Amino acid sequence: MKEGTPVIIVRRRKKHKHAHHGGTWKIAYADFITAMMAFFLVMWLLSQSTAQQREMIADYFRTPLKTTLAQGNKASLSDSVIPGGGDDLMKQQGEVFKTKLDDLKRQLESLKRAKHKLQQMIESDPRLNNFKSNLLLTLTQDGLLIQITDSQQRPMFKLGSEHPEPYMFGILEALVPLLNELTNAISLTGHTDSLPYAGGVNGYSNWELSAGRANATRRVLVNGGLADDRFLRVIGTAHRMPLEESTPADPRNRRISILVLSQMKEQEIQMENTLAQQPDALLQDVSIQPVQGYSDGIE
Repeated sequence: MKEGTPVIIVRRRKKHKHAHHGGTWKIAYADFITAMMAFFLVMWLLSQSTAQQREMIADYFRTPLKTTLAQGNKASLSDSVIPGGGDDLMKQQGEVFKTKLDDLKRQLESLKRAKHKLQQMIESDPRLNNFKSNLLLTLTQDGLLIQITDSQQRPMFKLGSEHPEPYMFGILEALVPLLNELTNAISLTGHTDSLPYAGGVNGYSNWELSAGRANATRRVLVNGGLADDRFLRVIGTAHRMPLEESTPADPRNRRISILVLSQMKEQEIQMENTLAQQPDALLQDVSIQPVQGYSDGIE
């Protein structure tokens, strides 16, 4: 080879066989079918779930970190491992109790507004304003308590009788429109002072008198336009529940208590009847053990 002759280098590329792509569409189609199945499954689950469950699902996707913070498998900070609530009788755990608590808060606000409105009515309605000192209003955990008390000069009932005085009719009739605005159940309680009933026969006492006055109050309210099915109970307590800072013989203890029940108190009263039908329900897991140092009297 002569000097200066150029060297020609020829590079030959190896031909690669093309991969067979005929099955790629099958994978894409399988992914599509899987996605559609998941979509329709989600739609079916949503159609079968309650509004509360849908809210929990939405809450999870809004703040998914909340599940980790709750150290559980649901977006809730409740102690119960059951998403729907605890296994206790009063449902004091879980989301069920949280929902009930929200309902109770709304109901409490309603009772607060009712108390405020009644205070305004007392100032503006002559049937109530003239007896302002005889009306006691208290917002309690059990509900809105309206107490109509006696005074020495102005009793609400005729002496020793279940029959209300005319002005007592006016007071009760003035309360009916306000009570009709609320949907809560009502508990009526009659009270007396500690003076023994003097005109009774056949064992008639302050117990019968207090219960009779409570029932007479119910009749006046019903005749005034309040539905009879609003009353959950009508009871008499005689002189056993005097007002605070009063002597047992104080005339103010002769009174009628109208309790517009909170939902929790109403359920508590209803629960008394439920548990009475199953007296052993709360005792089935309780074992009675003898106390050390004491004998049960059986040899």
